[in-house]
Amino acid sequence: MPCVSNVLFAQCTRCSWGSGPARCPDACNLLGKGPVPCKACGEPRLIEDQAEQFFKSGHTNNWAVLVCTSRFWFNYRHVANTLSVYRSVKRLGIPDSHIVLMLADDMACNPRNPKPATVFSHKNMELNVYGDDVEVDYRSYEVTVENFLRVLTGRIPPSTPRSKRLLSDDRSNILIYMTGHGGNGFLKFQDSEEITNVELADAFEQMWQKRRYNELLFIIDTCQGASMYERFYSPNIIALASSQVGEDSLSHQPDLGIGVHLMDRYTFYMLEFLEEVHPASQTNMNDLFQVCPKSLCVSTPGHRTDLFQRDPQNVLITDFFGSVRKVEITTETISLDRNLAGFESELPKDVLATEPLKYADQLPVAQIIHQKPKPKDWHPPGGFILGLWALIIMVFFKTYGIKHMKHIF
Repeated sequence: MPCVSNVLFAQCTRCSWGSGPARCPDACNLLGKGPVPCKACGEPRLIEDQAEQFFKSGHTNNWAVLVCTSRFWFNYRHVANTLSVYRSVKRLGIPDSHIVLMLADDMACNPRNPKPATVFSHKNMELNVYGDDVEVDYRSYEVTVENFLRVLTGRIPPSTPRSKRLLSDDRSNILIYMTGHGGNGFLKFQDSEEITNVELADAFEQMWQKRRYNELLFIIDTCQGASMYERFYSPNIIALASSQVGEDSLSHQPDLGIGVHLMDRYTFYMLEFLEEVHPASQTNMNDLFQVCPKSLCVSTPGHRTDLFQRDPQNVLITDFFGSVRKVEITTETISLDRNLAGFESELPKDVLATEPLKYADQLPVAQIIHQKPKPKDWHPPGGFILGLWALIIMVFFKTYGIKHMKHIF
């Protein structure tokens, strides 16, 4: 029987040869016919090794928290940054139910936008990253430091809907992307408050203590971004930043029609790299570290991997940007011969008939219906104030005349 070529063999446990698609090393073994020797060192590589390579990330679900902290029209690029990352993670498989999107301003509906209901990330104006199916979970003045920290730590009111919750667990890989204006050790939220690197580090530690993540990828595009991950001390975190301490993170893609820059340099080149990634891609984190060298970004991007337990070379991009469902293999036999009808009959019929069905009280509807409206404070209408001033001026002229105006002006 001829040799099967172009098949996927397991990675060698000794020399790491053979990861990814490869041809049969010695052109003599068929797939699934015992161990296949490594081409480099001769070590047998079993199919079980391939399965271990497939499941070594240890996560079963993916989440993404994407945050734009800037308001006002001249920060158009920050909204475009966040929406572009949002589009990429959705394309790679993370559903809206596992994405928490926080936008501090609505550029698509801004009166200055010459193309309403659109946000573009490239000056060719071909791709509208706002799209038709953007689900913004926190918008406008909901984007605060408090709400962001509550989302991460899970300390949110019981009335908060599921779409505004990060329902992760200890098998979740989480991508956290942030963009905005920052400085040495802080990131501004809407020019009114700021989050420090200490607060962020403590929030990640709470997440780890509460088993809210398996591995975490933190990316920040802001000035002096590397200062935001200096204080991290929790395990299983990879951090990337667009600039080092003392450097500015620069904008990119100016557009004369809109009048502002469309994106930041680091996010632009990162997304250019992600466009070449597909759900089954073998691209690893080391490739992501090199997407924007100083010759392109002008600033010096940085990354931190000392808290991460795995080698970044063995961490796939899709472990964080994608959501590929993995199947766990067991050698035990599971019997499925149970009689489903007999199983249903184990419950007494009188219990099924008498069990009351009711809706869960998610909101105090009765209190809302019978609640009296609060009395509004009375304010004089604008026309009343204008008429009062007109009456005062008429009385003044009637009494003193125009010659006394010099005593006023």
